[in-house]
Amino acid sequence: MIRDDVVCDVLVIGAGLAGMAASLFALDKGLSVAQAGLPGESVFASGLLDLMAVSPLAEGRIWDDPHAAIKAEIAANPGHPYAKVSFEEIEAAFAHFTGFLAEAGLHYKGGQGKNSSIITPVGTLKHTYMVPEAMWNAVAAREDKASCLLVDFEGLKGFSARQIAETLGASWPELRHARMPFPGMTGDLYPEKMAFALEGPKVREDLAGDVRTLLKGEAYVGFPAVLGHYRPGEVFHDMEERLGVKVFEVPTMPPGVTGLRLKAAFEDGLPKKGLASLFQKLVLGYALDADGSFVFDLGRKDVEFRVRAKAAVLATGRFFGKGLAAGRETIREAVFDLPVAQPEGRASWHRDHMLDPAGHPINRAGLVTDGRFRPLGASSRPAFPNLYAAGSILANQDWMRMKCGAGVALASAYAAVSAIVAG
Repeated sequence: MIRDDVVCDVLVIGAGLAGMAASLFALDKGLSVAQAGLPGESVFASGLLDLMAVSPLAEGRIWDDPHAAIKAEIAANPGHPYAKVSFEEIEAAFAHFTGFLAEAGLHYKGGQGKNSSIITPVGTLKHTYMVPEAMWNAVAAREDKASCLLVDFEGLKGFSARQIAETLGASWPELRHARMPFPGMTGDLYPEKMAFALEGPKVREDLAGDVRTLLKGEAYVGFPAVLGHYRPGEVFHDMEERLGVKVFEVPTMPPGVTGLRLKAAFEDGLPKKGLASLFQKLVLGYALDADGSFVFDLGRKDVEFRVRAKAAVLATGRFFGKGLAAGRETIREAVFDLPVAQPEGRASWHRDHMLDPAGHPINRAGLVTDGRFRPLGASSRPAFPNLYAAGSILANQDWMRMKCGAGVALASAYAAVSAIVAG
């Protein structure tokens, strides 16, 4: 049986970073918003907010100045989504989004027109724009080659302090590693359970006491990203106080606690702003009302809700998010069957070498939009005057290799909502 209609100004379709950002921006503009989708994608997030770090891909050039990188990429690739937004809009989107996260207790540092290098779980360095507060001390520690103890835990898989220290050892000789038991836990360890445990003061006291016995005058201590789930700021600062040194986190392999923190912030904070959350529901079909509004059927397998929305933001992602579906010969958009910009023929989807530094053409497949982020139809005009697209579903960008995923998500969501408000 179909439940009563949900009536709203905007339906956001998709629950990844772009979808959550679109809901936030629309709610704060005073619009009524409903959101549908599967929010599980966010648990794979590293917590790092990229803007632009690599361009051109074939050369693998890494940029310290993301604005300069964007200018260079647009000059070579005018179809990139960044070509449709200004630097002022991009920075406004980041400020708005990180301001919301700060209200949820997730404080970010960095930005201000400069990329920073963050340690990855395998000991390499990643250029990114803004990082969680708990990871920020790693930037200064590495740049200063300061004395540092990097800790991991017996039973925690996918994270090796020894591997990180050995990988970075040539450039950071004062980085030392140690492995230790985690208080009160044995066997296989899982980051989310460790994070929950560390929200208890007794576990933090025990952990700090154990770490102090390992210190040899180091100025920094690094941990895998397990310092709290719902209250990471409290756990982070408490560990610094207990140890008497500066502390930082290193991201773990996904899925990880960093993604769970974002998911919790979204799912708690957005409904408080008035979001009608229809998570775990998919768009099963749509129609147009007499006034041009959308009428969406939502559910898992059968129709459970009918949502009437004056406008919609499509933020369903690519293949992982099921926004795009690849058949034997072609790539389709999954909700509206919109035209997808893609290589001609399946033989052109991939290059000869799997690890080609230029990436594969299929990674740039997606929706082409007008300047207001409205997806184009077969006639090269907006398919619907009130449908907008945001995030990785947009064509002409390889967000993973360019290190621009968060920036594209936030900037396009911000611009799309601004266009909805402008009418």
